[in-house]
Amino acid sequence: MANETIARAFTDLLNINRTSVKGYQEAAEAVQSPQLKAQLSQYSQQRAGFVSTLEQHAQQYGISAASDTTVESLAIDAAAALHRGWIDVKSVLTGHDDSSVLEAAKTGEAAALKAYETALSTSGLPADAQGVLQQQHGQILEAKNWLEMQKVS
Repeated sequence: MANETIARAFTDLLNINRTSVKGYQEAAEAVQSPQLKAQLSQYSQQRAGFVSTLEQHAQQYGISAASDTTVESLAIDAAAALHRGWIDVKSVLTGHDDSSVLEAAKTGEAAALKAYETALSTSGLPADAQGVLQQQHGQILEAKNWLEMQKVS
C-alpha cells in the first residue's frame, strides 16, 4: 500500500491528464489548421494513454485514484476548466484564432510539467513509477516544445 503522499501524487497526475485529454480535444476542435488539428488530437490520445498507464500503476500500489481528488487536483482542474472556458470565449470573439489556442495549450503544458516535477520529488516513489513519470514528463516537455515552435499566421 502506498503512502498518502504517493497516492496524492498519482491522483493529481491522473486528474491533470484527464483534464489534458479534454483540453486537447477541445483545442483540436477549435483550430483551423489541419496540421494543428491532427497534432492536438494526437496529444489528446497520448494523454489518454498516460491516464491508462497511471491508473494501472496506481492500482498496483493500492491507490484508488480513479475517483479520488485532492485539494491540489481540484485547483488544477478548476484552473484548467477556466482556461478552456477562456478558449471558448476568445474563439467566439476571434473566430477560433489558432495562436490563442496554442497559447492556452502551452499554459496547460506548463501546469502539467509542474505537477510531474512535484510528483517526481515525492519521497518514497517506487523506482518503476518514477521511470514512468519521467518518461511522461519528457513527452509533455516535447509537446510543450513543439507548441512553442509553432508559428501561425
